[in-house]
Amino acid sequence: MAKRDYYEVLGVQKNASTDDIKRAYRRLAIKYHPDKNPDDKDAEAKFKECAEAYEVLSDSDKRSRYDQFGHAGLHGAGVHDFSRMNVEDIFGALNLEDLFGDMFGFSNRSRRSRRSGPRKGYDLETVVQLTLNEVADGVEKTIEFTRQDLCEECKGSGSAKGSSPSACSACGGSGQVAQSGLGGFFQMVSTCRTCKGSGKVITKPCKKCRGSGRVPKKRLVTVKIPAGVHEGQSVRIAGEGEPGFDGGPRGDLYCYVRIKEHPFLSRQGIDLVAVVPISFTQAALGGMIDVPSLNGKRELKIPAGTQYGDVFRIKNEGLPDIRTKRKGDELVQVIVEVPKKLDKEQEELLRKFAETEDISVMPKSQGFFEKLKQHFNNG
Repeated sequence: MAKRDYYEVLGVQKNASTDDIKRAYRRLAIKYHPDKNPDDKDAEAKFKECAEAYEVLSDSDKRSRYDQFGHAGLHGAGVHDFSRMNVEDIFGALNLEDLFGDMFGFSNRSRRSRRSGPRKGYDLETVVQLTLNEVADGVEKTIEFTRQDLCEECKGSGSAKGSSPSACSACGGSGQVAQSGLGGFFQMVSTCRTCKGSGKVITKPCKKCRGSGRVPKKRLVTVKIPAGVHEGQSVRIAGEGEPGFDGGPRGDLYCYVRIKEHPFLSRQGIDLVAVVPISFTQAALGGMIDVPSLNGKRELKIPAGTQYGDVFRIKNEGLPDIRTKRKGDELVQVIVEVPKKLDKEQEELLRKFAETEDISVMPKSQGFFEKLKQHFNNG
């Protein structure tokens, strides 16, 4: 299914400021959050759609590419595949604890999941473009994309060489702070904003990654695309996503297929369709015509009396079924062209032919005029 415009998703104008985009996303994320919409798949899909739009429009580089080239401009830009993430991972990927605080327990859940042990890294998605010939035969493609990788300078710790994170002084290393409410009758516990629930702060950040522990890095991979793949299907490359957390494995890379338009052929399942023009004399007399196929020109015999729109089948000239490998056919639809201009000789010959026309041997015309006659007689 085609993706909606990101500005439309967030309900903002194209000249919206970063703050406008943050406010719009916060409002929609709260509206569609699964905690407010239990077992509502439509709300969950909208929640993830908003997250994808926010990731792109809140990043100046990604937003610039999107404004210039649309969704196609984001291929290989390291956009996360939020459709495969749960809520906690989405908020972790976008680093949104400051934007949402403890609303719905976002920060606490995110912090607990980080401390629960190793976690798999985030999945990424990119797009690979294929021709119909490549779909027919299968192909290996080399793909370039950008992902967040562990900083080589600090080995992913975020701290400069020779230093290590310190216990957060604001929460004493617990990751939580407590505030009294209503005269001390109860305490409200919230995530520490200083360390964002980790219990640690980086006192001397790595200069290369500025304390994040990760840096963008270009990557080249080869992916094998099976024959018969369809538009929008994806091929998973295990371990080519972003690094895991606390020693967890890398995420995966999903390569989504886009199929380039062919100049003569279109696809219907495993069949290919070609629309071929013929002259009215070819239609009347029949004969051999050239038709395009994936394997070059093919000759096709059309019978005398071929009608406009007739379809002829060439066996096994289609695409393979991705599972059974059975090949489809090529369907050739002919359209009869009438010349716009005739020279004198052609006009004379046609007029002579017209004098010899017999409507009784033309079943479609005969049926039409018979119906027309009955209609007006009954009227």
